[in-house]
Amino acid sequence: MLFPTPELTAADARVLADVDRMRAELRHELQAKPGKWTGGLRKFLTADAVAASNSIEGFKVSTIDVEDLIAGERDVEVSEENKAETLAYERTMTYIQTLHDVDDFTYSKGFLNALHWLLQGHRHTERRPAGQWRRGPVYVTDARDPSIAAYTAPDADQVSTLMEELVDWLNTDDGQHPLVRAAMAHLHLVSIHPWADGNGRMSRSLQTLVIAREGVLAPEFSSVEAWLGRPGNTWEYYQVLGRRGSTYRPDQDVSEWLRFSLTAYHQQAQTVHARWVRSGTVWARLAKYVAGIRLDDRVVSALHDAAMSGRVRRTRYEQAEGLSVQQAQRDLRDLVALEVLEPVGRTRARFYKPGPAFPEAALDAASTPTALDDPYAGL
Repeated sequence: MLFPTPELTAADARVLADVDRMRAELRHELQAKPGKWTGGLRKFLTADAVAASNSIEGFKVSTIDVEDLIAGERDVEVSEENKAETLAYERTMTYIQTLHDVDDFTYSKGFLNALHWLLQGHRHTERRPAGQWRRGPVYVTDARDPSIAAYTAPDADQVSTLMEELVDWLNTDDGQHPLVRAAMAHLHLVSIHPWADGNGRMSRSLQTLVIAREGVLAPEFSSVEAWLGRPGNTWEYYQVLGRRGSTYRPDQDVSEWLRFSLTAYHQQAQTVHARWVRSGTVWARLAKYVAGIRLDDRVVSALHDAAMSGRVRRTRYEQAEGLSVQQAQRDLRDLVALEVLEPVGRTRARFYKPGPAFPEAALDAASTPTALDDPYAGL
């Protein structure tokens, strides 16, 4: 038995309608004004989701480091364990992104196990098998005392049956809004906890996939993982999950989870739109500056990276503009000579940060914080 999907309250319906409006507006803006910075924004959002979801599980890698790892940088100062977790999750997210428009896609137990192997295969052991249902009990321990089980998942002999029910539900259109279904898919999977490890990330990945399959926005703009990974939100995420009880009780009302999820959708939509606007503003200011100093306009992408992320590496600039190593090096040397960029480190690990001559107007725009509205305030 799975949790019944709660009926939307009037407030829920208004919040959901607002999310739909914001996502439709963003899709229109992306289609109408596909600026060069859009590719960088897509990469940032993917990296931000990977960094956030891994951070929930205790693997701390910054978004900019994730971006560098995805770009193929080898000299990123993170542990080998964190690097392995980051790249495994990035591969999983990349695969999910490719599935958004597959015509004959269906969910199956085999597919979910294969996705789990993609995420956890590097950690496969006989005791904690990847890509296979768990063979014994699994617990979520209390953060305050690891000797206490905050949640005990269903018995292992129930997992296959529950996952069959989940797969059937995923493949059946019950008329619910796709964002509601995505939130419920997350709750179903994380509550069944079918694997020995990686259940949280798999549940968040499934939510992203269900949203992406809706087709309103590209998958990179659809995930709420970055929102969930913010410290205060992560705490509330665990609190809301914890209030469903210490054992699997699918007959309960999970309206609180749905409201929490709708808040996540709303505030992530606000965040992504603000980043889109900010990114475009920074690009425009840098393009004007570069035209004034008579450099090739391709260097704007290097400066945009430095403004938005705090640094740029030669390889990322090279890939973004399709340059040879020599061209990228020459451009960066010119920017250093002008004191627009400042090199940090040597040889392969070198990166460049804004220098004393970097245009302040662009940095001001890049650092302008976003104020998020509580979608339920006043409802």
